[in-house]
Amino acid sequence: MANTQCKEVNLTKRVQTSKGLRYCPVILSANGRVKPDLVLINGQPERHPEGAYYLEWRENGRRVRLSVGKDPADASARRQRKESELNALNNGIAVVPENGDDGHRSLAAAVSEYLEETTLTKKPKTVAAYTTALHYFTESCPKLFLEDIERKDLLKFCAFLRDEKDQAPRSCWNKFANVMSFLKANGIRGLVKKNDWPRYTEEEPEIYEQEELVKLFAACDSEERLWYEFFLMTGMREQEVMYTYWSDVNFAAATVRVSHKPDRGWTPKAYKEREIPIPTKLAKSLKTWKTKANKACNLVFPTAGCNPKLDFLDCLKAVAERAKLGEDNFWLHKFRATFATRCLWVGVDLRTVQQWLGHSDMESTMRYLKPSRSQQVRDKVNEIFA
Repeated sequence: MANTQCKEVNLTKRVQTSKGLRYCPVILSANGRVKPDLVLINGQPERHPEGAYYLEWRENGRRVRLSVGKDPADASARRQRKESELNALNNGIAVVPENGDDGHRSLAAAVSEYLEETTLTKKPKTVAAYTTALHYFTESCPKLFLEDIERKDLLKFCAFLRDEKDQAPRSCWNKFANVMSFLKANGIRGLVKKNDWPRYTEEEPEIYEQEELVKLFAACDSEERLWYEFFLMTGMREQEVMYTYWSDVNFAAATVRVSHKPDRGWTPKAYKEREIPIPTKLAKSLKTWKTKANKACNLVFPTAGCNPKLDFLDCLKAVAERAKLGEDNFWLHKFRATFATRCLWVGVDLRTVQQWLGHSDMESTMRYLKPSRSQQVRDKVNEIFA
């Protein structure tokens, strides 16, 4: 027996609110037409000329959203057609599908499916980046189907990020790259040329000067000093430090491993495990710290409840303030940059530093090939021009 339950399709508009971008219900006039630019926010009508209209319905228990452009009359007509289509299908009546009788695929549905798959394979931070980039793209692009996207839409997206969203050049590049990955995953390639990509200036990585580190560590207590010496002397990323187990530390070999932690649902970036040699003095400090540590907790730097420590950055800012150093000049990744640069300065080869840092490509490591400002280099310069 056919399921005759009525399928409903809602029409919303994605607009900027005080709580960020939201899909808000449209407001209808007495004759059922959409009032242009008017939406309901917290039960009150507000005028929002920005943003695009979206259809929303449930399909196999999941919510589906479809961008239907910025024209309210066209969006309303598309809502009625989609609702008729769904109800006809629900009653066993063949109709021409909204997703295109020529095999064209809905852009909004493709984005939803792509993000769902990304959630299964990527870390939350990566998912959030893809989500933002693709939402910006669907906001800027009026096309309904993937196959209708052309080079001009991607060039407009670049301008939209720069002019409408006030994105920095590097952020524009990142979001553009995320959209290109989405299109590639859907079999759409070759729309843009090399010079069409957003451009940005690769800034030289900042490192800590020795004088800064001396003042910083002088203001640390013993626990804080161990935290930031560990960051500095391993070059590990913040989450890698957070999820370091005592079993990762090999005191005999003076090494520390970055390894998968299935019991905590954590994996290294790009799923790459690696081993990093550590200085003898750091190994000694860790051994002393272990004698005082909670034997029931496997984390090297846990909270009181044996959870990963989440506030390394806040604590670093506090130490910098105590040391009367500009706290804006202190952040965790700067330890990693300092580690990489110092390794290269003393002659460790690029391939080895790449492995220690866990970089997937050599170019990422080469960013840290900064000119040395040591006294020995200064002496050589003075000797040249003596």
